[in-house]
Amino acid sequence: MNTLDLLVLFGTLIFIVAYGVYKTRGEKNIEGYLLGSHSMKWGTIGLSVMATQASAITFVSTPGQAYESGMGFVQNYFGLPIAMIVVSAVFIPIFYQLKVYTAYEFLESRFDLKTRYLGASIFLVQRGLAAGITIYAPAIILSGTLDWDLTMTILGTGILVIIYTVSGGTKAVSITQKQQMAVIMGGMFAAFFIIIYYITEHTSFGKALDLAGSLGKLEAVNFSTDSGERYTIWTGILGGFFLQLSYFGTDQSQVQRYLGGASTAESRMGLMFNAVLKIPMQFFILLTGVMVYVFYIFYQPPLHFKETSVEVVKNSRYAEAYQSIDKKYQEELKLRKAAAINYSSSNSEMHINQFKESDARIAAIRNEAKELILKADDTLETKDSDYVFLTFITTYLPHGLVGLLIAVIFSAAMSSTSSELNALASTTSVDFYKRAIKQDGSDHHYLNTSKLFTLAWGILAILFALIAKNAENLIEAVNIVGSIFYGTILGIFLVAFFLKYVRGSAVFISAIIAQTGVVIIHFMTEAGIFSLSYLWYNLIGCGGTIILSLFIQLFLPAEKADGLKG
Repeated sequence: MNTLDLLVLFGTLIFIVAYGVYKTRGEKNIEGYLLGSHSMKWGTIGLSVMATQASAITFVSTPGQAYESGMGFVQNYFGLPIAMIVVSAVFIPIFYQLKVYTAYEFLESRFDLKTRYLGASIFLVQRGLAAGITIYAPAIILSGTLDWDLTMTILGTGILVIIYTVSGGTKAVSITQKQQMAVIMGGMFAAFFIIIYYITEHTSFGKALDLAGSLGKLEAVNFSTDSGERYTIWTGILGGFFLQLSYFGTDQSQVQRYLGGASTAESRMGLMFNAVLKIPMQFFILLTGVMVYVFYIFYQPPLHFKETSVEVVKNSRYAEAYQSIDKKYQEELKLRKAAAINYSSSNSEMHINQFKESDARIAAIRNEAKELILKADDTLETKDSDYVFLTFITTYLPHGLVGLLIAVIFSAAMSSTSSELNALASTTSVDFYKRAIKQDGSDHHYLNTSKLFTLAWGILAILFALIAKNAENLIEAVNIVGSIFYGTILGIFLVAFFLKYVRGSAVFISAIIAQTGVVIIHFMTEAGIFSLSYLWYNLIGCGGTIILSLFIQLFLPAEKADGLKG
């Protein structure tokens, strides 16, 4: 990065923070701070909802996911439009009718206090973990690629978010997210068209798609019924539906976005905006990753994209062996490029077969390099897909645009983290502090308390980010953390909405059993005892909570099952 890149980067970030602070100065009551005084229009809600879900991991890791595995990850979102309809039809009217600050207030009015605390606690645990990941994920990649200090990168991201989130609350989060989404999508479109410009110097866009398709990179839909397959149309529609329904219906970081709407109609329109645009947005980001793969057919990619790991092996006793693998890799890259160019000019099946065979050999050579890296240091993470897109940005994009794309990553990190901190503070303040510790405080007191909780959660998120470890793929890491917890809390809410026979104690016990079961299943899957896509955790947690609550209720006396508020 040169001086122009740095000016673009810091100019963009400072403007967003200053704009958020300026536009929300003077928030003097708890309703304005936590719900934006119910003034949000559907466009602001829709962009805020999208920005909350689209973290920096989306724009760093998703193109790398497509580079490595193709377009199949888009199936993760196939259940989202259906989930948006259910949330709009069922959740929003009830939340507005009860005039709640958090989703978990509803659980006390329907069940009892302990169930409210359980739902709020599950949210705080999983979202508190996720807040750390959303700061850590871009920081570890940016520091590794740009040679920035990791600690300072984490601190810089976290402090910028804390400034405007503490200052302006929900309204500041939503207003700044509009600016952030503009930066994000502008930067992504610019990167995509520059990739296409580079590729079309060697082949047409249609041929580029043919090359990607021949390798299976464009297979967006998988109809396999193998439960071990991570992404299929079935996991996307069923598991994805429960994941998205829980996320948008019970996760306070999203609920708070649409609770600030001027009316139920504005909130519903905001969610429908997301339902229509989210899948195309993810498809576009994944397609960008696939086009980066095609780009590296004609331009020289590194043997391994994580430069810090390469430096380790080059400074070890395996340096000569690594150089030998790299030489073989360079020769094979030339053969693959020649086969691709020959296919582009002849459309010959022989040339496309040569291209596929060469690509398979390149994949094998890259695996050899990863094995050598592990020999040099078995603590290193060899999966380098998270570094692919950022390596392309810093190597091939013009100066100024490099700064803008780095600003995209920081903006996405800030947008999702600010929503999480705002929601964590709201839940802590309303569901715990106001409900259990100080019920007679003034509006000004609760406003200041919410700001302090926002600051506290921001500091905790930074601390978690500082001690976090590498995950295999960061976009999957966030979804796995969510899937472990989301199913159970969704089950609690579905019982609350539709099973009036079930009371508080039954759903409380069933939720604890179901959550424990999901955690055990996850660790058994990680240990290789059996294979199961993490998206099924949502269905297991939700279904387990519902079925167990119906069963347990049969054995509980009515007066005990009613709990505190029934």
